[in-house]
Amino acid sequence: MSENVLHSPLEAAHLALGAKLIPFGGWAMPVQYTSILNEHAAVREKVGAFDISHMGQVFVTGENHIAWLDRLLTNCISKLQPGEGQYTMMLNEKGGVIDDLIAYRISADETFLVINASMIPEDVAWMEKHLASGVSLRNESDAWAGLAIQGPDAVATFSKLFSNETLPPRNGISKTAGGEIICRTGYTGEDGFEFFCPAAEGIEFFNAFINAGATPCGLGARDTLRLEMCYPLNGNDLSPERSPIEAGLGFFCDLEKPEFIGREVLLNQKQNGPAFKLTAIEVIEKGPPPRSHYPVLSESGEVLGELSSGVLSPTLGKGIAMAYLPAAYTKIGTSLKIDVRGRQFAAVTVKKPFLKSTQSSKKASA
Repeated sequence: MSENVLHSPLEAAHLALGAKLIPFGGWAMPVQYTSILNEHAAVREKVGAFDISHMGQVFVTGENHIAWLDRLLTNCISKLQPGEGQYTMMLNEKGGVIDDLIAYRISADETFLVINASMIPEDVAWMEKHLASGVSLRNESDAWAGLAIQGPDAVATFSKLFSNETLPPRNGISKTAGGEIICRTGYTGEDGFEFFCPAAEGIEFFNAFINAGATPCGLGARDTLRLEMCYPLNGNDLSPERSPIEAGLGFFCDLEKPEFIGREVLLNQKQNGPAFKLTAIEVIEKGPPPRSHYPVLSESGEVLGELSSGVLSPTLGKGIAMAYLPAAYTKIGTSLKIDVRGRQFAAVTVKKPFLKSTQSSKKASA
């Protein structure tokens, strides 16, 4: 592993549990503890705990910061009330995605941004480049440890540690009496929350959630869980060369706002239709798991693109993937082929997501 790799404040706890660490986004992070299948099942059926300390935490303050964020991000921050959050994206002038993130309105004068690990320096540099009068940034990414507690038993697990606290509503944010930040969001399709505490307290809380019943889970299960829901991964499914409209994320772009970076490109694509679309693909022939960069071919053998993400779905027991394809090949039911090291396997385009809402048939959110 590179000498320049960053280390989670929870790394000692991961090693004590026998985790396998791999480089991810410039960090050494656990890919699995026991097996991806076991950890995936734990989140779908009970509750799992993920280390998300590699994610960035940026606080934006100032009397003009909401108007400034509205010009910087695709969604409409000014519609949020204190205690509310939303998924949004930061674009370049060509409409390409620099990063996708979640913005939480802590108060009238402060907004909390959770950004992707590999993008922390670039995001902060982009924000500083476009900084306006009356706006201040605090990059506190090194100061916080983060955990994602996900699964149908997440609420019960939280209650074991915080018997006198209540979780915020979906997409909401709150603080505990001790000052820890609770965000009612996740990346798995299950109920749950993301928990941020001072870095020095990370191992203590990680172990406490495990003792309360959460299964420690690594990046492998995080990837299979998010792809079953068609949640995009920045750097794979999102990039500076692709727009949110192409990615099927137009719902998170408020084109009614008069101004934000990249708006005109998105407006044109929405009016005229994008040339390419991020498409869900199901492999219908038994074969090896699909992986990113595998070529996608038409039935006649024409190369249409390549997979941006791909896994063997533990829940569905079949290969699932996403790829940017020419619009003419994105209709549901279109027959395709996936080239796996020279062998071709039959596939078909399907409706997103691969796995329908998992929460509707399970415990209701508290």
